[in-house]
Amino acid sequence: MVRAGGSSVAAAGPTLAVVAREAGVSVPTASKVVNGRDDVAPETRRRVTAALERLGYVRRPRFDTAKSPTLIDLVVHALDSSWAGAVLHGVEEAAYEAGLEVVVSAGPTRTRAGHPERGWLDKLTARGSCGVLFDLAELTPPQYAWLDHHRIPYVLLDPVHEPPAGAVSVGAANWQGGVSATEHLLGLGHERIAVIAGGRRSMCSGARVAGYRSALAAAGLHQRGGYVRHASFDEGTARHRMHELLDLPEPPTAVFVCSDRMALGAYTALAERGLRVPDDISVVGFGDLPEARWGNPALTTVRQPLAEMAATALRLLVRLMHGDRPEGTRTELSTRLVERASTAAPSARSAARG
Repeated sequence: MVRAGGSSVAAAGPTLAVVAREAGVSVPTASKVVNGRDDVAPETRRRVTAALERLGYVRRPRFDTAKSPTLIDLVVHALDSSWAGAVLHGVEEAAYEAGLEVVVSAGPTRTRAGHPERGWLDKLTARGSCGVLFDLAELTPPQYAWLDHHRIPYVLLDPVHEPPAGAVSVGAANWQGGVSATEHLLGLGHERIAVIAGGRRSMCSGARVAGYRSALAAAGLHQRGGYVRHASFDEGTARHRMHELLDLPEPPTAVFVCSDRMALGAYTALAERGLRVPDDISVVGFGDLPEARWGNPALTTVRQPLAEMAATALRLLVRLMHGDRPEGTRTELSTRLVERASTAAPSARSAARG
């Protein structure tokens, strides 16, 4: 699916001349509209814009094989999070080493038809970006098809859903992280261990839950009914799921929460019930972002090396931009458990609950 871009690849799709003919204008006039010039009558601009949309015309990146690529796009899920900060840190260092400039944006947004929003695509191609790094991508099949059609190399950092065959991606060893979190709780003596997972279709969440189940099975334990709850990687839904677990006839003595942010939501629910961590229930998170140290007590969590993941993804993108495909399409970096104060052996009081 992914192909490295280059000037030797023939442009696909309608030419500007076809757009001009469709709109009933000259090629120079159509070019003015594409380039955002002001000296075009409003009605003419409307006709040209409609033709651009109707024909699916997109300006092609101006790759130049005589020069080294210098500009890439980083598209993050959101800019106002510690996750984004770690990604930016990793990309910044790797880009500096590679002599690249990075344009950062949040998006791309979608149209009702599921296609990438035209403004974002036009900006991408107009500035001649040589590749795109997508963070937490939830791209649609038409979006992947657009990137493939226009020969724009891309790498996915921790994609939310299973990417198409051949797409290059970087993530953490989520299954092993789930195993480590569960083994840690088992080693403390817990047997009633629940999970608050992310979305049901989330790749990383599914792998973490699979690791949890594998660790239980290896210890000769069965997953208890109702002990796996799905949230939306936010504090609010995790808080509700924690309340649901506490309402079970036999509530857990420990919970593995599949993100640090959700773990803080679980903390809130426990405080609302008058329960203390880890005296009444142990909590393990996932991520080891700054918020893991903000909780009271500080959160035991599985560290995923996010900055290193981002740097690895950028280096893979540079290889694609130079026509060098990696041997495999999926790269996973190892995780490790970071023990803090949110886990302890089950107390007599916690074991008696339920």
